[in-house]
Amino acid sequence: MIRKKLSIIIPVFNEEKTISQVLEKVLEFNLQDKEVIVVNDGSTDSTKKILDDSFSNKKDLIIISKDKNRGKGFAVREGINASTGDIILIQDADTEYDPNDFKILLDPINKGYAEVVYGSRFIGSNPHRVMYFANRIANSFLTFFSNLLTNLNLTDMETGYKVFNKELLNNFELKENDFGFEPELTMKLAKTKCRFYEVGISYKGRTYEEGKKIRAIDFFKALIVLIRYKFFR
Repeated sequence: MIRKKLSIIIPVFNEEKTISQVLEKVLEFNLQDKEVIVVNDGSTDSTKKILDDSFSNKKDLIIISKDKNRGKGFAVREGINASTGDIILIQDADTEYDPNDFKILLDPINKGYAEVVYGSRFIGSNPHRVMYFANRIANSFLTFFSNLLTNLNLTDMETGYKVFNKELLNNFELKENDFGFEPELTMKLAKTKCRFYEVGISYKGRTYEEGKKIRAIDFFKALIVLIRYKFFR
């Protein structure tokens, strides 16, 4: 049982097909002291209507809606700023990541031997959907380059499941608005010399036709972010 309060941050942009399913599973997670913060990052589909109509009165759920889309990093920061928990867990609003993995993600922090836990899509025996080869190569290179700069040995730097003690944020300020948030957070957490752990998670990746948002340009942006926060900030 988690003794600290957990804040689950869910950034969402145009996820009308999946947001209800994800939120229902997250809210079902059996934990007495938790809050769920959904940041609707300027969705132009029916995401906001679904949130307002079906979830506005749910216990332990906070909904923040923005008029303009600014990116995942911005939405995560908004959620963190509104959070009151001791532990931050980031959950994507699609169904690629399964909230049933919350327990294994939280165990290393709850048991006191980690301050940061990443859920890796590339280790463990949980099921993983076979997806794009090019995306796998890009992810592997970014993880390798991140490890080279941080002296960590992560297998999945770009994972959507990142859990960490909120007090670590006292050591730095997050600035990236888009998917550059992922390498920025990794680089800045690594500089705190905190204890990193990885756990294997399941992964049900989706195609671009199904709504996958990350693009080739984000690969090059991630490289720039890693270099920027390693050497210049």
